[in-house]
Amino acid sequence: MRTRCVLTAVLLALGFGAAGCRTNPPPAEDPARVVVETEMGAFELEVYVDRAPVTAANFLRYVDDGFYDDGTFFRTVHADNQPNDSIRIAVVQGGRNPESEIESFPPIPLERTSETGILHEDGTVSMARGGPDTATQSFFICIGDQPSLDFGGMRNPDGQGFAAFGRVVAGMDVVRAIHRAPYEAQQLTPPVRIVRVYRKE
Repeated sequence: MRTRCVLTAVLLALGFGAAGCRTNPPPAEDPARVVVETEMGAFELEVYVDRAPVTAANFLRYVDDGFYDDGTFFRTVHADNQPNDSIRIAVVQGGRNPESEIESFPPIPLERTSETGILHEDGTVSMARGGPDTATQSFFICIGDQPSLDFGGMRNPDGQGFAAFGRVVAGMDVVRAIHRAPYEAQQLTPPVRIVRVYRKE
């Protein structure tokens, strides 16, 4: 009887049930591949599930539930359209369908670049946020290297940076074309429609 109890304890510690069946799914393959189809063309992302587990899981949850389908890229940031910012950046920002009546998932804790090691370099994908631990579904892509968005950078006055979780690995020309699309202030006019976003098999 004691031997059986010890064996059960060992199996549970290893993530298996008493019958020897795994109780948790195996870790997701890192990186996950995601395709973003827009009306201006498609591009592909690597999502770093192991390096930024909280942020990556959050993004993939929105992907898998179809939240980004019929969404938009709505914001483009250039040197000439951020007059009130002493530290300037270049990014394009997108998100879910703004007319959707389904609520976003709860905000997630901020995974800082000092923890993940994923820096805001050209093509890096990161979560938009206001204060720490407020990111939900909106994401942005860096156009060129943007070190002021890393931990310790002062684009956000709190110095905590933003949660980078992946990068564009194909189709960066499409991302740059979206960034160059017509805009007023920082708003793309009109927004660039996201057709669908899905995991690549």
